[in-house]
Amino acid sequence: MTLTHQPRNDLIVCPHCDAAYTLQRPGNGQRAVCHRCHTILIMPRRKAGLQIISLSIAIVILITAAAIFPFLSISIGGVHNSVSVLDAALAFSDGPLVVLSLTTAALIIFVPLTRVLLSLYVLVPIVMDKPPARKAAHAFRIAEALRPWSMAEIFAIGCAVALVKISALADVSLGPAFWLFAILVLLVVVQDSFLCRWSVWNALSNPKKS
Repeated sequence: MTLTHQPRNDLIVCPHCDAAYTLQRPGNGQRAVCHRCHTILIMPRRKAGLQIISLSIAIVILITAAAIFPFLSISIGGVHNSVSVLDAALAFSDGPLVVLSLTTAALIIFVPLTRVLLSLYVLVPIVMDKPPARKAAHAFRIAEALRPWSMAEIFAIGCAVALVKISALADVSLGPAFWLFAILVLLVVVQDSFLCRWSVWNALSNPKKS
């Protein structure tokens, strides 16, 4: 006797606690929440795809600008110095801490940028009612795997703590990249709250015919 494993499109499983539920898609603006761990399972929103794409494009622009423009300027004893986010991340790139510098640059710049670009690669064809891009499911899986390693908000908190400590020792002025980075952190949070992962996986699993 041969057993065949058929996909169960009538079930949804919580990604955190593995609780299984009968699939009932909520309406726009409503949420399906796991009763065991309260994880949001489905959260459809009207025109969420266009909103996420717009936010993603804005995030790409902000990450690029925030990495280049001066983040802050420090003046002490008549000596002035300005530094960008990329300069700060790569401050020790010439010494034995080069691995730490490259890792820091990746976590606060390159990983968030890569994750947003992968999201655009996946979402644009879906929102345009076209078949998914080649290997879109693999790209979205990578983007989700990178989510815990995208630490732009951690960097912002660390900078706030550091600025409080050094403000008593030197004159510190905030550069344009600081405010760009602050907006960037907010947009990343908003984008993540708009994204319904079940809807993306459902669109990838049941692609529309061209």
